[in-house]
Amino acid sequence: MCVTCGCDEGASVTITNLSLTERPPSAAIDPALGPPPIGSDWHSHQHPDGSVVVHRHGPATPSPAPHHHAHPPGHHHDHPPTDRDPHPADRPSLTATDPVTQTLHLEARLLDKNNQLAAANRQWFQTQGIWALNLMSGPGAGKTTLLVKTLTDLADRVSFAVIEGDQATLNDAERVRATGCPVVQVNTGTGCHLDAAMVQGGCQQLQPPPGSILAIENVGNLVCPALFDLGEASRVGIFSVTEGEDKPLKYPHLFRACDLVLLSKIDLLPYLPFDLDRAIAAVKQVNPKARILPLSSLTGEGLTDWYDWLLVQRDRACSTSAASLAP
Repeated sequence: MCVTCGCDEGASVTITNLSLTERPPSAAIDPALGPPPIGSDWHSHQHPDGSVVVHRHGPATPSPAPHHHAHPPGHHHDHPPTDRDPHPADRPSLTATDPVTQTLHLEARLLDKNNQLAAANRQWFQTQGIWALNLMSGPGAGKTTLLVKTLTDLADRVSFAVIEGDQATLNDAERVRATGCPVVQVNTGTGCHLDAAMVQGGCQQLQPPPGSILAIENVGNLVCPALFDLGEASRVGIFSVTEGEDKPLKYPHLFRACDLVLLSKIDLLPYLPFDLDRAIAAVKQVNPKARILPLSSLTGEGLTDWYDWLLVQRDRACSTSAASLAP
């Protein structure tokens, strides 16, 4: 869990809207154009180039369990804003097992809060007929290259909005913006995954139109992104032929959670000792229900099947939304 490894500890999250150059950051958000507000721990400002940056300092999660430790009589000191619990001087000190108990308690609270926010995201997506997909892979598997190719090829067929997740830089968001697609970049700092609050913040900035596809490119990581529900309708896992056939067996949770698994960079197969059948068997071993599509963003092989899958899912989302709004 991320609370155990400490990747979220003190993390400062930044959301940069590369698409917004006219609307001031303080403009009111119409609830019909974005999910519920994410709380007062976010603040925004606008750069001279017109991009809007939204910051969140510290994790978008409930405060940790109350702070307890023993002090001598009359002892006073201050604590961080998230740790203001008063404690008498005679309170007993923690036992050796208490840190473990409190860590597990905090993990449960973190996930519970995230799941509540994810449910709010999902409800809003469904109401708007927006199909949200969570793209997950290790670093360098080809997520951004595939996404840019997809945005270019389907530009005349469907509206897209993109949330890019990385620890630092605007590099991937700049590549997406070059296609003309609305995009926000979420920089997670020391964080190793996106969470539901970050997606809420991104959607408040993006305001994706009804009937669109919201593509969420998660931070490159085969572990933590799979643990956090973002409110997405579908999860897509990607691994490339340069990574080895046993990747799904080594990181089963991510691949088990996917609706679709893409085997990328198959144009390199003639040059690598990669057994495609063995890789497909590995996916099936951990997730028998997953659909598997080998493809190459460079040559275009397999992309038609990928595009067809995207459009079918989007149409289903629109149909579900229309049915829910019918009298």
